[in-house]
Amino acid sequence: MTTIHVAHSPDSDDAFMFFALATGKIDTEGLTYVHQLQDIETLNQRALRGELEVTAVSIHAYAYLTDRYALLPHGASMGDRYGPRLVARRLMTRAELRGKRIAIPGPLTSAYLALRLFEPDFIPVATPFDQIEQAVLDGTVDAGVLIHEGQLTIGESGLHLIQDLGQWWFEETGLPLPLGGNVIRKDIADDTKKKISRHLRDSIAYGLDHRGHALDHAMQYARGLDRAKADTFVGMYVNDWTLDYGERGRAAIRLFLERAAERGIIPKPVDPEFVD
Repeated sequence: MTTIHVAHSPDSDDAFMFFALATGKIDTEGLTYVHQLQDIETLNQRALRGELEVTAVSIHAYAYLTDRYALLPHGASMGDRYGPRLVARRLMTRAELRGKRIAIPGPLTSAYLALRLFEPDFIPVATPFDQIEQAVLDGTVDAGVLIHEGQLTIGESGLHLIQDLGQWWFEETGLPLPLGGNVIRKDIADDTKKKISRHLRDSIAYGLDHRGHALDHAMQYARGLDRAKADTFVGMYVNDWTLDYGERGRAAIRLFLERAAERGIIPKPVDPEFVD
C-alpha cells in the first residue's frame, strides 16, 4: 500500500475540499492518504524543500517549484472578481500607500504578488495571516492584506477596504485571480499521479454534492464565522474553478506569472505544467 502525504491549509474551504478524502467517503484504490494541515506560507516553504508528495501552494510559490512539481487540474482557489483585501484604519488612495508598511501573509503568497502588481512601492511586513487584522488595528502597520475568512469580516472590525485585489485584477485582465492550487511531485509514477488527481477531483465533487455534510466538517476550521458566512466563504473558493481550471483558469495563471516576471517580482518566466 502506497502512502501519500497530502497537505493543505487549516481553513474551511480546504477542509470542505478534502472532506471526502479525509473521512473515507471515496475509494482510494489502495493509496493511503496522510493529511497534514499547516498555513499556506509554511506549505510553500515545505514545497521548496520537496517534502510533500501533494500539497496546496500559492500560485506565486509555484513559480519557484516548476523543477520539482506540476499543477494538478483540481483544487484551485480562484478569486472571480474578488480576492485578498487591502485594508487600513482610514481610507487611502493608491498614491498614499507608497512607502507605507503593509502586512502581508508571506513573501511567497499570491496575495503578496497581487499587491506588488497593484502597487510596487511599499514596505512588506510578513505577518501570520490570522494576525494581520490586529496589526492594522494596533497601528503596527499602515495597511494589511486579508486572506481567508478575514475577507468577510472587515466591516465588523471597523477597518476600511482600500482595494479588493481580485476585483482590480478582473478589471485589468477580465480573468479570475489565481490564488492557490494543488501541486504533485514529478517523481511520482504517472499512473499514481492519475489516481491521485482523480481522487482529489472526486473529493471536491463529493463535497459539492453533499454540501451540508462537507460544511459540518469544514466548520471546525471556520475561525469564528457563523454557518451562513462559512458557507459563503466556501462558495467563494470551492466551485466550478476548483473542479478544473478550464481554459480561462489556465490563462489566468499564465498571465499572473507572466506579469510577475515582466516586473521582476519572480526571477524568470514560467510555463505552467498541468497534470492531465
